[in-house]
Amino acid sequence: MKTKQLEKGLLQLTDEGVAQLFTQYGGNKKIIGCVGELQFEVIQYRLLHEYGASVQFNALPFYKACWITSEDPKKLEDFTRFKHTNIADDKDGYLVYLAQSEWFLNTERTNNPAIEFHFTSEIHK
Repeated sequence: MKTKQLEKGLLQLTDEGVAQLFTQYGGNKKIIGCVGELQFEVIQYRLLHEYGASVQFNALPFYKACWITSEDPKKLEDFTRFKHTNIADDKDGYLVYLAQSEWFLNTERTNNPAIEFHFTSEIHK
């Protein structure tokens, strides 16, 4: 295992904007977010040839990543706790909701009016 090379490569590639890097909430499982299959192949190639880290990607059932905020910290905490399997932190430590489908996303938005769903990380810049 070349963990250090892998971590360095993932951070560099996500800094370049090739992909988004998320960490499973409350854990250490890394999740890479890309627009298409080709980006995964590019990342896999670059990690191997530039950082010496061989990786295998497994598809996850997520449709979209949304950064979440709320003016009510308690509601955000409750939402995060209840939906923990769909929550991750981005590389800067901000909370992200990983929606399984458009229907799930719309349902969560309707059922949780105190939670704001943002489609880019720019809200934190």
